[in-house]
Amino acid sequence: MKSRLGFVMLFAVALILLLLSGNMTPTAAGASPRIRWDTISLTFPNGVPTINAGGSDFASAVDLTTLQISGHGTFTVAGAPVTGGGVWATSGPSGTASGHFIVFGLLKFDVAPGSLPPGFVDNIGDPANAHSGLAILRVGYEDGSQGILVVSCDLPVGSPSGLFEGVTATKGFVAFHERVPPVPGLDANRNIFHVVP
Repeated sequence: MKSRLGFVMLFAVALILLLLSGNMTPTAAGASPRIRWDTISLTFPNGVPTINAGGSDFASAVDLTTLQISGHGTFTVAGAPVTGGGVWATSGPSGTASGHFIVFGLLKFDVAPGSLPPGFVDNIGDPANAHSGLAILRVGYEDGSQGILVVSCDLPVGSPSGLFEGVTATKGFVAFHERVPPVPGLDANRNIFHVVP
């Protein structure tokens, strides 16, 4: 009960701050585009690579406790209100817990070179609007802790070699600093960014 009340209070504070900022108007033409981020599911029905929302990413702490993240949201670099969140779960020596999280701030976003190859089915957005990049988001977890979520996307065509695919995160005083990389044949640890209307 106490953790749910804390989550509701955190959500209410984030909403009040957004309303007080006065920046609730849609992005004007020519202004900063709205970006959608997703943890994705990549499957191959009939051999066709297909992207859907709802995948999971994993990162691990120094004691090998894992944090699982599944979510999506939107933001603009110009500072319009952020949206989004999802679910989280920890498992390992530091304990097992789970719940929801909300995104309440964008600290940084950098788009990177990179695109999808021809033949991908993208059920989230227009494949022409898919991008590689790195987003650093402020998040609040349902148990009352806060942290940073780093979402990175390294699309197959033209992405720089220094870009990684996956997430890293903090949750309170624990850093889940080791991302779990995607592995062929395993539907996990992949993300995507889209420019959306």
